Amino acid sequence: MKLGINVDHVATLREARKIVDYPSPFKAALTAQKSGADSVVIHLREDRRHIKDTDAILIKKKLKISLNLEMSVNPEIVDIATRLKPDKATIVPERRQEITTEGGFDLFKEEKKLVKALKKLRKSGISVSVFIDPLSSQIKKAKDLSIDAIELHTGKFCEAKTEKSRKYQFQRIYRAAKLAHDLGLFVAAGHGLNYKNVKKIAGIKYINELNIGHSIISESVFLGLPEAIKAMRRLIN
Repeated sequence: MKLGINVDHVATLREARKIVDYPSPFKAALTAQKSGADSVVIHLREDRRHIKDTDAILIKKKLKISLNLEMSVNPEIVDIATRLKPDKATIVPERRQEITTEGGFDLFKEEKKLVKALKKLRKSGISVSVFIDPLSSQIKKAKDLSIDAIELHTGKFCEAKTEKSRKYQFQRIYRAAKLAHDLGLFVAAGHGLNYKNVKKIAGIKYINELNIGHSIISESVFLGLPEAIKAMRRLIN
């Protein structure tokens, strides 16, 4: 199972003091690469609240493993992606007032904007994934749109307060992963995964990749980033 490390929160820490270059998400990306990550994930938000254009350019230039760019379907961001040429672009919903991504991208509601973005991204040779809720309708729609991969939103599972709710949310993810796998899609999962809950999701054989950020960056405060990544890798394995 592949592991993608999201380094956005290193940039969030930098922005807390509005310092130009410290701590560096670029350095975090290279550390992730050296510590066994399969890919680095960055989200270039429309408001540039953490990752900046210069971060994305530098990381893409120097990174030797895969770069996964999370992005909205905003035309400006799409144009930037076509110039940056990440290995993968993951389409996510984006609202200015949210603290972090709150749910999956709705392929039906946003189909017109998505199709326009897909056309540009594919023309630039960029593989496209969509971050969606674990719903069969969304997965089938992704297949209909010939999207390369999906990432299942695991937030509700991670935030479940009771064992009954946790089991229900896990089954939703399991069934969604199996359906997507059976349809021939590359299946990733992420959002809210941490050192306590990751093993359950990592046990789903239909999932190809986990993308994790906040918990690893948080744990690195105590362990250091290389050890935090290695500890997560051990749990996933």
